[in-house]
Amino acid sequence: MKAPAPWFQVRFANPDREARCIEGETLFQCARRAGIRVVGACGGRGVCGTCMVQIVSGEVEFLRPEPGVSATPRISEWVRACQVRPLGDCTVEVSPRSLAPIVRAEVDGQGAVKVSPEPAARIHNVLIAPASLTGGGADADRVLDALRHSGAARFDLIALRKLSGLLRTSGWRLQATVRGDEVIDVGPAGRRSLGLAVDLGTTNVAGFIMDLETGTRLASLGIENPQASYGADLVSRVNYAILAPEGGAELRTAAVTAIAGLMRDLCDAVSVAPEEVVDIAICGNTAMHHLLLGLPVAQLGRAPFVPVMCEAIDVKARDLGLAAAAGAYAHLLPNVGGFVGGDHVAALLATENRRVHGTTIVMDIGTNTEISLIHAGSITTVSCPSGPALEGGHIGAGMRAAEGAIERVRIEDERIEVEVIGGVEPVGLCGSGVLDAVATMVQAGIIDRHGGIRAGHPAVREDGERLEVMLAHDVAFGQNDVRAVQLAKAAIRSGIDLLLREAGLEESALDQVVIAGAFGAYIGLESAVTIGLLPPLPLERFAQVGNAAGVGVRMTLASVALRERARRLAAQCRYIELGSLPGFQKTFLGRIGFE
Repeated sequence: MKAPAPWFQVRFANPDREARCIEGETLFQCARRAGIRVVGACGGRGVCGTCMVQIVSGEVEFLRPEPGVSATPRISEWVRACQVRPLGDCTVEVSPRSLAPIVRAEVDGQGAVKVSPEPAARIHNVLIAPASLTGGGADADRVLDALRHSGAARFDLIALRKLSGLLRTSGWRLQATVRGDEVIDVGPAGRRSLGLAVDLGTTNVAGFIMDLETGTRLASLGIENPQASYGADLVSRVNYAILAPEGGAELRTAAVTAIAGLMRDLCDAVSVAPEEVVDIAICGNTAMHHLLLGLPVAQLGRAPFVPVMCEAIDVKARDLGLAAAAGAYAHLLPNVGGFVGGDHVAALLATENRRVHGTTIVMDIGTNTEISLIHAGSITTVSCPSGPALEGGHIGAGMRAAEGAIERVRIEDERIEVEVIGGVEPVGLCGSGVLDAVATMVQAGIIDRHGGIRAGHPAVREDGERLEVMLAHDVAFGQNDVRAVQLAKAAIRSGIDLLLREAGLEESALDQVVIAGAFGAYIGLESAVTIGLLPPLPLERFAQVGNAAGVGVRMTLASVALRERARRLAAQCRYIELGSLPGFQKTFLGRIGFE
């Protein structure tokens, strides 16, 4: 039998937590395993510098010491947690910027559509005669006979195990939850029929608890996706799943833990037990979908980016590791292709009745931006690897939308003015602040058309050979930050351009651009147009709808007819791999600059 690896005690002074660090493990890996939310935009590959810690006591060593630099950092030195490992017990302090903050997340969406309830699982009241010596049959047979109007013909095994005891303690009266031809749960009378809808996003996870009989949303909650510790973008996470020995399992556990925690907190909010959740609907992009199900992602991470499956799937919630009703199912919405998954299908579903007649673009801006062009009865879809810059990731002073984040920037008489979430001293920029900052500096001539920062403005500071703009005390915006925004906006705008080119259309033919997603809810449209992220259309042609995927997944939870509609929408989408289109590189490079 293999002896367990030695371990060291690591005290994280900020937050005040202790954790066991296995010998050979980095401080970043130790923190992640202990549930300490250290930011790691690159997934621990040592390239982003977001996981900074200070050595307070003890000895650590660099994984790969640089030539001429000591292999062991000094006490009080700041280092990247992913690039050092303890040599014994130690104490470290995590930089406040490296601790994942409580973020402002768009959860509910705007203009939610009212749905006539037609849930997949329904509760039925059952009363049968007591068992007797004169016959009557088995308990399950008699309950199924009482439920014959519902179409029930079989029992889930866990529900069956509960049946006989429950009948004899409840006076032969119970509630049976039926889904299709299966009794998925039994319980005492008086329970509510509740469902859970989940939007499993790359950055945030949104959950909703609903009354399935009325279609009413009872509570909602959003949290950061804990997979962010494995990388801010999809490519980082897919690579981790492929390369790390237990990478896929770790990412799956993180997703399940997030959903289970949301379900528990939402049930607490409405004073019910998670066991009363009889149905679950989940949407997410293809990578989130595959990682949650434990499906391989190697083929998704390299050309031609093929999913294992695209069809909608129903699995037992317990098989996912979710403690809902005994035999409750989780319905995962269909994928489209590549990285375009059920979250985009949900957004298409949610916005269907809000879209104008004519040519429309529906886009969900995030670390991976999905765009659909709806024209002449067809839907053409692409996926754009926009990265996390527009959500504050890969930006030197970037952060999530939390207290202290700059969210608006303007320049008055060469003086930079900022608006900060929470009205406190600024400590960084969130996505809307990043967009505003670049647009304002372009308009003021601080950034030239090629993206270079110009010297001469009072806010521009020379740091060695680099120029950076001081937006606030200790909040600088440098040349690398501008480049990150240029890459993100070029990827998204190229997607729009090439979709229009495929359809033989000009930008002016667009009757509406629907912008979904958490980032899309807060961006300044004028800033987005100024930097070339969005086409130069009249502002009234843009519609910001917030978390449309969250609205769409709630609709499918409430109605099996809308699940079928979602399936048809996914089948209607013609997915195109952006990089395969003629002229992609030329279009992308042409959109790098500022007009």
